[in-house]
Amino acid sequence: MNTHRLVTLWLMPVLLATTMTAGAKSAAIQRKQLLNTEWQFVENDSDFTRARAVTLPHDWSIHHRFDEKAPAAAAGAYLPTGRGWYRRTLTLGKAYEGKKIRLYFEGVYMNACVYVNGKKAGGWPYGYSSFWVDATPYIHIGQNEIVVSVDNSQQINCRWYSGSGIYRNVWLVTTDKTYIDDWSVAVRTPDIHHVELTATVVLPDGATRPLKRTIEVEQPRLWSPDDPYLYKIELTIPEGDCICVTYGIRTIDYSADGGLLLNGKPLKLNGACLHHDNGILGAAAYDDAEYRKAWLMKEAGFNAVRTSHNPPSEAFLRACDEWGLLVIDEAFDGWREKKNDHDYATLIDRWWQRDIDAMVLRDRLHPSVFCWSIGNEVIERKKIEVVKTANQMASRIRDIDPQQRPVTSALAAWDRDWDIYDPLAAVHDIVGYNYMIHMAERDHERVPERVMMQTESYPRDAWRNYQTVQSHSYILGDFVWTGLDYLGESGIGRYYYEGDVPGESWERPLYPWHAAYCGDVDLTGLRKPISLYRSLLWNGGTTSMAVREPDGYRGKVKTSMWSTWPTQQSWTWPGWEGKPIDVEVYSRQPKVSLYLNNQLIGEKETHEMKASFTLPYQPGILRAEAEGESAELQTAAAPSSLRLTADSYQTLTFVTIELVDAQGRVVPTADVDLNFSVTGNADFLGAGNADVRDDDPYFNTTHRTWNGRALAVIRRKAPKGKSTITVSAKNLPTARLTVK
Repeated sequence: MNTHRLVTLWLMPVLLATTMTAGAKSAAIQRKQLLNTEWQFVENDSDFTRARAVTLPHDWSIHHRFDEKAPAAAAGAYLPTGRGWYRRTLTLGKAYEGKKIRLYFEGVYMNACVYVNGKKAGGWPYGYSSFWVDATPYIHIGQNEIVVSVDNSQQINCRWYSGSGIYRNVWLVTTDKTYIDDWSVAVRTPDIHHVELTATVVLPDGATRPLKRTIEVEQPRLWSPDDPYLYKIELTIPEGDCICVTYGIRTIDYSADGGLLLNGKPLKLNGACLHHDNGILGAAAYDDAEYRKAWLMKEAGFNAVRTSHNPPSEAFLRACDEWGLLVIDEAFDGWREKKNDHDYATLIDRWWQRDIDAMVLRDRLHPSVFCWSIGNEVIERKKIEVVKTANQMASRIRDIDPQQRPVTSALAAWDRDWDIYDPLAAVHDIVGYNYMIHMAERDHERVPERVMMQTESYPRDAWRNYQTVQSHSYILGDFVWTGLDYLGESGIGRYYYEGDVPGESWERPLYPWHAAYCGDVDLTGLRKPISLYRSLLWNGGTTSMAVREPDGYRGKVKTSMWSTWPTQQSWTWPGWEGKPIDVEVYSRQPKVSLYLNNQLIGEKETHEMKASFTLPYQPGILRAEAEGESAELQTAAAPSSLRLTADSYQTLTFVTIELVDAQGRVVPTADVDLNFSVTGNADFLGAGNADVRDDDPYFNTTHRTWNGRALAVIRRKAPKGKSTITVSAKNLPTARLTVK
């Protein structure tokens, strides 16, 4: 057996966070303090007399109206970009005298320059990399001014919505002049019972010394998606610096004949690709929104995600550690040949190694990260120079990741050429196939030791891809495009109607489409029927059903490459009485019976874990039964109220608004305009629906329901206190929800 073995124990820095004043007494100084509050921001003008107060994370683009003429165009969700300046006063007391003072930026999009007291202290061009700024030479006791300039004016620089600004957390990190380099922490595990922890100690003169600790674990509890168990330990040095780390223990084996083994057990990857935005919140990476995003994927039945096409937030990886999601951590969308005029091709020669280092050094301690990806569908893939680029990146990763995780990238072909990519594929430990897994059997005959996974696939091919993965040991899994609807790439995955602008999203502008509709989960967090079906294939579960929108109900339906047919879990189709309508029943049982108003419509054997029925539509109760399992849909009456449901995290609360009848059934056909207000200990962040053609801006305190549903997000202002969100609509009782 040609096997690659990874035995790992992971240690991840815990964020010792506080919002304490930086001038507190020495004993109260935290090593890492969150600097998200008290910022001033000004857009397209460096005059801070016109600034407004903002709290990080902050994405200024999402606070604009959609604009068909925006320079970022369809790729950037038709939202403005430009330049911005941030300023914050930092007051340091005597306790900070003689300390090492660093600023840590988790992400600034893009071309960030950081100034401390008027002098440039650092910066970073690639908007998805985290970076450090040593402020020690420029800072003093008393008041200090931090200014961050951000330039996202050169468009188009990204193929999806990037957002603009300091969209991730910022930290003040304070240590003595002798300290542990945060990103130097690494592990080597000879076996699961012995862990060697290494780090680098930085001395006052800039010299370094190694730090090594050995840990014995007598009865390790192994990390897995089913049991994401984490341990904690403190790493200290005699001079006093201390980093608290969290770790999980797991093993990975992968081979063409053995497949993927996690902790010695076979595992197939049911994966989702994800872009980095948070829907109606834009690119702002609130910790709670990142945790919710990971949870939505876990709840949808996925056991893995691919962070396409950039490193994610730290909060997202922590959530994957805690929820139990395996991660392909991806660095870049493209390399030396551009996909857009101002994309990473303008940076790669000077920055690729620093950006690779930033990803791997930051993320190599997460148990969730099982694979590194160095690229996606690179344009120059037919040139022999591409092999050199791939070798450089893969070699650098292997040099700085002691656990030697596998390296991949997503390969694709837009013509008949495929075999010519063999030299490029050979650079990778696992070869990523974008929409090309139908070539797997032939490739296996030609290169029998190759290990593969489909790094992107069409949502509609759920059954075929499930069967392909299950039937071939050398195919580790499938990652659908995508897990969640996302901003930008406007119109991909859409269905539309005859008479609408035809074609695919890359062929012509499709405004007001401003987002992608190819996700298993929509922008409000609701699982689409394709998600129910996919999870049934991979995870089992009970029978469910959905109804295909009749062709002609709203118009003659047209689909696109990444779309599925418009389908809802609804039996409310007024005006279609007596006309044929298609019902899909998803079940692992061999036979399914369908009833309408207690009358048997028919019985069918399932094929591909699905049974389809066609019947004349009549209101009432539709029920599917399959060997003790059942699913039911009921026709809704006229709307009578608004139902508010809270999904609360530490700081954010996501409020789902549903238009319901007197029996509490969602009414998908009588959408209304909603008005939002928030009082008490919270601010209104945004509201929206899942209709990615609705160009009402997300910052508005008014928004319409779509298919009977909308979403609002509020943010807590202080640690204690309660807040109330009020939602009103014409001719309906006002609804209120109090969050403590």
